[in-house]
Amino acid sequence: MTAFAALAVAGAVATGLAGGVLFAFSTFVLGGLRRLAPGEAGAAMAAINRDALRPPLMLLLAASVLLPVVSAVVGLVTGADGSGWALAGAVAAVAGILGVTGVGNVPLNERLEAAAARGGDLADAWTAFWPRWLAWNHVRTVAGAASAALLALALV
Repeated sequence: MTAFAALAVAGAVATGLAGGVLFAFSTFVLGGLRRLAPGEAGAAMAAINRDALRPPLMLLLAASVLLPVVSAVVGLVTGADGSGWALAGAVAAVAGILGVTGVGNVPLNERLEAAAARGGDLADAWTAFWPRWLAWNHVRTVAGAASAALLALALV
């Protein structure tokens, strides 16, 4: 197995796992939280966001961006067949996972956390938070799946 192929496989696994985690949030974590009273849901999501900043998720998200990028670079430098697919997978990961997280989800998380830190009722903050956060999270979910598929195509 070439270095390119190994990196493409690792990138596909990482982006697939990241997309799966994000899929879980879009499909049932947010659904469960929306069944709570708005203030309770806001407090719960703020707690989840604080817990998410630990190594397991941070390492996975970093791998889901770095592995596709390194795979694409190695593929392009070595002239490997499938390097164009790997490049497309890297673009999907960088734009859809890293970019959307940075410009969409993190600022919303920070606003929710600021409301939680003020110690008041989080009902209004939650009501403003969840529809926009969920929409951005759908984009991240699709980007993770698309990146995994594109990296898999790089191996065909």
